[in-house]
Amino acid sequence: MIVLGIESSCDDTAVALYRPGCDEPFSEKVSRQYKIHDPYGGVVPELASRSHLEALPHITRELLDDCGIRPEDVDLVAATAGPGLTGALIVGLTFGKSLALSLKKPFVAVNHIEAHMFAATAEEEVGYPFLALVISGGHTLLAVVKSSTSYEIVGRTRDDAAGEALDKGAKILGFPMPGGLNLALAAEKGQRGTPDGRRFPRSYLKPSLDFSFSGVKTALLYHVERTRPSSEEAKNNIAADYVEAIMDVLVKKAMLAAKTYGINTIVVGGGVSANSRLRELFKNRCQGQRKNVRVIFPSMPLCTDNARMIAARGLRVYKDKGPSGLEADVFSTFIDQDEA
Repeated sequence: MIVLGIESSCDDTAVALYRPGCDEPFSEKVSRQYKIHDPYGGVVPELASRSHLEALPHITRELLDDCGIRPEDVDLVAATAGPGLTGALIVGLTFGKSLALSLKKPFVAVNHIEAHMFAATAEEEVGYPFLALVISGGHTLLAVVKSSTSYEIVGRTRDDAAGEALDKGAKILGFPMPGGLNLALAAEKGQRGTPDGRRFPRSYLKPSLDFSFSGVKTALLYHVERTRPSSEEAKNNIAADYVEAIMDVLVKKAMLAAKTYGINTIVVGGGVSANSRLRELFKNRCQGQRKNVRVIFPSMPLCTDNARMIAARGLRVYKDKGPSGLEADVFSTFIDQDEA
């Protein structure tokens, strides 16, 4: 079966072909918008929507041509239906619906957060139940996943998501877009616990499994305003301490949730799952006192907003529930109940 996935929830336009069972099941084309939005210090929704509209037909044709696949060979079309930027979602969703209609092929609307939640399962067999930690620019949540169609959200952010805090931290320190990535790269060069940086606060909200990252972001702002770091070294050191504070909370909350619900497998997804320090902290924790916990990360192409996970999740939804029809709601969000 050949699945065409379309992702346009924010500022990356991506299309992917998913052919399960092949040696290399995924092929993808991505059009980045960093240069478009960087002068404004963040994503401009109208510019993002226009860029999606311009890029989608071209990269879809390029992908099909590169893979030697005719449009009529596609068996299923899947597109992100939310959450995300409304205009950007409408472009991708309408393009996917129109393509499916013209080809007389089934269409599936995919929830963006669910796609992150299950992204790693496209590459590795994961038994149920497992604990999902989704860490993206707009969402940070913990969910007990019972099956491919059922999960219960047990923790969520009360204010800024982790990815949002990283992006805003990058802006405070003067790093260009993509902010979270450039902040992470700076942190890898910096040293933690130096006079340039300092131990930023951790908000654990005990005994809740919820998250809060607005406090650490505000602490960074005040620290930068007070110290006025000008050298690259000083900014890198501050970045290292700031990233450490965020990753520390994510790891400890996930481990606490796994212990609370008696789950030994944690599956991480979302753009922040690519962070090297996060992966290192999980590895250290699992090799220490929680050796019975297995932590699974998706490969790098499946971490950020990508069409691979949309195609894979689309096929799973199609098998479980059938096609969405053409009435899929662009404003759909994940369901905060046992039944997803």
